[in-house]
Amino acid sequence: MEILVNQYNTADLKDMIAIWNRVVEDGIAFPQTELLDNISGSDFFGSQTYCGVAKGNGKILGLYILHPNNVGRCGHICNASYAVSADARGKGIGRALVSDCLIQAKKCGFRILQFNAVVRTNVAARSLYEKLGFTQLGVIPGGFLMKDGHYEDICPYYKEL
Repeated sequence: MEILVNQYNTADLKDMIAIWNRVVEDGIAFPQTELLDNISGSDFFGSQTYCGVAKGNGKILGLYILHPNNVGRCGHICNASYAVSADARGKGIGRALVSDCLIQAKKCGFRILQFNAVVRTNVAARSLYEKLGFTQLGVIPGGFLMKDGHYEDICPYYKEL
């Protein structure tokens, strides 16, 4: 299956919201706890610097959001989040999303892509980031509240663009 990653458009929003909400509901990767609806989803995705969607066989398989990580003198550092449809995981969608995000981040003028809160137990994401040249900055003990109520370590990562 050929995977194409392009900038999202409003026709993609329904599927993007469903994929995003599934990750939020899982409660093991995203810090958000509130689900998106049609209005909040449109506002949320529309407020990002860039949103990419991965499509294969005419179906949205995943997405990413890209935005500044900070302001002013640290405004050259961006942050991103990735969500892959549950039935499309393990098929290279994440790699396609992160790879496109690196290109788009540089085009948007960012110099560094930083992930603030990669959950230690998210082994697939951590492995992908390391394969793509990201550097782990350390460990923040108990930095993420899992859905089941226990705290898990988070591992910040960065990559110069």
